[in-house]
Amino acid sequence: MIYDSNHFITKDHLEYHYHECAGWYGTSFAVFLFMRIAVAHWGGRISPVFDMTDTLCLIDIEAGKELGRRGRTLTGRDPFQRAVEVAGLGVEVLVCGAVSHVLETALIRAGVQVEGFMCGGVDEIVTSFITSRLADGRHLMPGCRGRRGRFRTRGGRCRWGRND
Repeated sequence: MIYDSNHFITKDHLEYHYHECAGWYGTSFAVFLFMRIAVAHWGGRISPVFDMTDTLCLIDIEAGKELGRRGRTLTGRDPFQRAVEVAGLGVEVLVCGAVSHVLETALIRAGVQVEGFMCGGVDEIVTSFITSRLADGRHLMPGCRGRRGRFRTRGGRCRWGRND
């Protein structure tokens, strides 16, 4: 039995969430189809600044389908405590608005992929994420027109840079 911080998972349950694939040279590996994302929100929309929001919507996704949602309130204010708290929820990807460089770095080091500088409704964001259209630019905050060309200034703002 494995504990995932929210409930116990039995071996039978775990087998349901992955399948084995034959790898190179006859080795086998597991491909997990289950993923948990978190969307920082306020009033049904992406919260403009993740550092200040307390509310996460945790979405469980399996094989391209949403399994369920639940809300979670964050308690930590320190960037490092907050990163540990988010990672402890089993979150693989965090979708949020603006995020400070310190908090973004702490989240990445805690194993959470950060999709920052996003805006829009939670439902739209989740649909775009599931259909792999989150990075197409529609949901980027104003002033963040290109993911590759984006760079951060000292004030944490997103600005258009050159694609060298």
